[in-house]
Amino acid sequence: MSVITTPAPPLPVRGEHFRQAVSPMLSRLAAERATGVLLRESGSLYLSEGAVVHAESPRSPGLDVLLTTGGILDTDGWREAVDTAGAGLRVGRFLVDSGRVARGALELCHAGALFDAAYFVLGPGGAPASFRYGAAHWLGPIRPVPVAAVEREARRRRDLLHRIWPDPATDDAPLVRAVGLDGPPVPARQGAVLGQVNGFRTAAEISVTLGRPAFHTLVDVRRLAAAGLVSPARDSPARTPPVLPPVPPPFRSSAPTGPDLAPVTHQGHAPATHEGHTPAVHPDHTPPADPGPDASGPFVPGHDVSGAPLAVGAASLPAPPWPLTTTDPDVALLQRLRDALEAL
Repeated sequence: MSVITTPAPPLPVRGEHFRQAVSPMLSRLAAERATGVLLRESGSLYLSEGAVVHAESPRSPGLDVLLTTGGILDTDGWREAVDTAGAGLRVGRFLVDSGRVARGALELCHAGALFDAAYFVLGPGGAPASFRYGAAHWLGPIRPVPVAAVEREARRRRDLLHRIWPDPATDDAPLVRAVGLDGPPVPARQGAVLGQVNGFRTAAEISVTLGRPAFHTLVDVRRLAAAGLVSPARDSPARTPPVLPPVPPPFRSSAPTGPDLAPVTHQGHAPATHEGHTPAVHPDHTPPADPGPDASGPFVPGHDVSGAPLAVGAASLPAPPWPLTTTDPDVALLQRLRDALEAL
């Protein structure tokens, strides 16, 4: 299989000063040691004292998908954790303290879900970004990751995909298989992805079906594209995974509202706030200690802080088929480690 060696294009960032940054706003928030949620076109990043503690994107399977399809936790156990500990913003802590998930397994799966979603959140986009001070995710902190590490990994993944196959059209469009091509045999992981290509599914939908991180699927899809085995469907709009009905718990979002915050639409963005020019992030601004009652309405897992549904999130509980044949959670965890290493 040939490998494309053309140089990667420059990052789509604004301004000469932030040429090396994936998101200028995120870099400023890290320097400010801000706490809240950064809302971008492809998802959201939750910060605590300037470090990333969680990430969500409709293009990436959530932590619940990785835990349940990997055999580490069953669906009922996840629902119980959300219902019991969601109001206290400590779902992750509850999973460990109750013995449902080992701490190491939770940290590993959460890190995988965080980096996976962050890659899409920090990708290029045409919509403005906004930041809401004080917002916290109901999962609770598990293991914070420095912003520099998140940005460095996003750049590494972008460069890796470009080296494999420089055309990003296969990332979002429905995929079709090559017709009449007797191609060489492919590894089992790529074969599983190829078996899901039917002219309608996107890479994100295949990720949910297989219960794999979305970036790993993108690696396999681009390798298949480089081999001439798959291509994007022509004249077909790109799609994201369907919105799944969430299970609303009896608690509300902790995200503050007030005149110092940019207005957020139903899509979770501030229409008048542009990255690099947002009034929601100001070096002289100190968020109020008591932001007052939350006006954003009941918080529902699977929705962002503005109430917009996330297609695949921490409360989306699909039951896709999974090719694992073992019921031992330790073996399943080792298989996930192997898959992660193969995608590097």
